[in-house]
Amino acid sequence: MAEAPTTPPLQGVKVLDLGQIYNGPYAGFLLAHGGADVVKVEPLDGEALRKRGGLGVPLSFAALNTNKRGIAINLKADGGKKLLIDLAKEADVLLENFAPGAMERLGVGADVLMEANPRLIYASGTGYGLSGPDKDNLAMDLTVQAVGGVMGINGPADGPPLKTGLAVCDFLGGVHLYAAIATALYERSVTGQGRLVEVAMQEALYPALASNVAGMHNQGWKQPERRGNRHPTGGSAPYNVYECTDGHVAVICVREAHWTSLLDVIGRADAAGDPRFATQALRGQNEDDVDAIVAPWIRARSKYEVAEIFKANRIPAAPVRDLTEVTADPHMHARGMLHDVDHPEMGKIVLPSSPLRFAGSEPPALQPEPEVGEHTAAVLADWLGMEANDVHRMKDAGVVG
Repeated sequence: MAEAPTTPPLQGVKVLDLGQIYNGPYAGFLLAHGGADVVKVEPLDGEALRKRGGLGVPLSFAALNTNKRGIAINLKADGGKKLLIDLAKEADVLLENFAPGAMERLGVGADVLMEANPRLIYASGTGYGLSGPDKDNLAMDLTVQAVGGVMGINGPADGPPLKTGLAVCDFLGGVHLYAAIATALYERSVTGQGRLVEVAMQEALYPALASNVAGMHNQGWKQPERRGNRHPTGGSAPYNVYECTDGHVAVICVREAHWTSLLDVIGRADAAGDPRFATQALRGQNEDDVDAIVAPWIRARSKYEVAEIFKANRIPAAPVRDLTEVTADPHMHARGMLHDVDHPEMGKIVLPSSPLRFAGSEPPALQPEPEVGEHTAAVLADWLGMEANDVHRMKDAGVVG
């Protein structure tokens, strides 16, 4: 058997991360934790997320920018533009999630940078893409959820449209941007040629609506009603969140074995012969009757008791946990996904590592997010061989910080 690799898979890959807020920085985060030398490029006063809330560095910024080095460049200055082009000549990847045309207006768009370095992977993350009639629409996670159909299917039937509680569009876009970069790096290893890759958040979101679009198709292409915690197409039951003595538990039965085991556990084996429940589809059509059988047994117990009993009987279920429970999760801490960190500004916090695992390579130690321009001199020396005096002159001229 061949010996397993010991080096990170992206070791030696140089990345210029011009990402801001969540979308681009998460793609850069995944690259950094895969072993790439990711240099976070910010304006002299830092990227927008650093200043959100006005209360110092937000934890979200710290979480998305670990294991990166930081450089600050004034891209509105001629010297700053030239410096970015010089860095791009040495880079394997440049990623950004500005509005379409923003880099071109600065004079450092994809055409300029890829002419300077034909091997460069230029990766763009946007709300709606670099082409099409809506490309210039302002895009934030909330607005993409609205226009992308998420809010239209989220929430209870008798309530208003709701956004998801998480920034689903930003992070789906970021994951897909990472995938596009990795794909282009593979292609370049074969052809030697770089490529422009782009990901629109709206388009990355759409495949996740698969069950909901299927429900619409089942109703003759009419918008299905919002169904809260129930199955989007009404095709399965039990599929719901049930009240317990101390909270709630989620339960789903997708196989006949799940259903029969549940009936045995709750002492309702008699219902196995009920024609209303003979198949998953029929149970979905009679979901109120299913819930009437399941809910009373669950309501008399705690959420962790229900979850443990169902786990022992191979019934898919999980307690509905709050964020304090999730961030203390022993399983994710044991796997090295979550880390207790003593942050120099925020004190004791919990930060994530990458969910991507590479067998044979130890996950990198978690390094805190860089200060604005913290590694400017080191990066310019490493990438461009620049002397300290030259860096000081650029700082004095307001080109770098």
